[in-house]
Amino acid sequence: MRRAISTEFVYQALALVVAALLVHAFFVSVVRPNADTILAEQVAAMQADPDYVQPRSFWVTIRDFEQEACFILMFWAIAIMAYKGIATAREARLLGQEMVPVPEGMRILPEDAREYARQIEALPASRQQALLPRALLSALHRFGATRNIQDVSSTAHAVCDAEAERLESELSMVRYIAWAIPSIGFIGTVRGIGEALGQAHKAVEGDIAGVTQSLGTAFNSTFIALLISIGLMFLLHQLQLQQERLVLDCETYLDGRLVRHLATGYEGAAE
Repeated sequence: MRRAISTEFVYQALALVVAALLVHAFFVSVVRPNADTILAEQVAAMQADPDYVQPRSFWVTIRDFEQEACFILMFWAIAIMAYKGIATAREARLLGQEMVPVPEGMRILPEDAREYARQIEALPASRQQALLPRALLSALHRFGATRNIQDVSSTAHAVCDAEAERLESELSMVRYIAWAIPSIGFIGTVRGIGEALGQAHKAVEGDIAGVTQSLGTAFNSTFIALLISIGLMFLLHQLQLQQERLVLDCETYLDGRLVRHLATGYEGAAE
């Protein structure tokens, strides 16, 4: 488990670095040159025609540093959710396998629990760390030790509950990013309004280009940040649904393919 946590941490750190480099390179080479060209053309058009109405440009909308930071965080969060989503899908595929092959009508006695546990322990280490093998091992060990079916069921469900809490806590970074993105957008709004107020004297003299550009920064940053936040929250809820479904399906698997086959005496072996 320590190795898995270390691997995930390295992945998240590399994902942040890659997202920052790619987004910054795209903004420097594509977004800001195009935005500067469009802004220069709009200023010239406004000076030539006082009635000129500026069309909304995508490049101008996303050109500022706040939008760049929002896109970096967006791709970082998507990378984290993709990692967790792939891991969850990989574990869900185990639910289609017969981890404890018990023919219908047969029963597992406490004396047999160790033999079934060895079959799970023979799995590769990466598979043993998944939820289903861990829950099965805990249940079988509990059955062999206590010979109590109710204890087995409680142990299996306790493992699933603990896994649900762990999955929930590991999404805290994604939730923080989803919260931070609108906050960065509001920072851009405050910065843009401050710049616009600083150029109010120019607007009084008739030069409103600087004021309009600063107000554009103020509103564009919040607009982009809120759009990104809406998309991220949708993906986050889909990932949560996938993880909750995994835990519930695992509990159903344990009840249907293990607990119902358990028997504490030899009278169940003949059924």
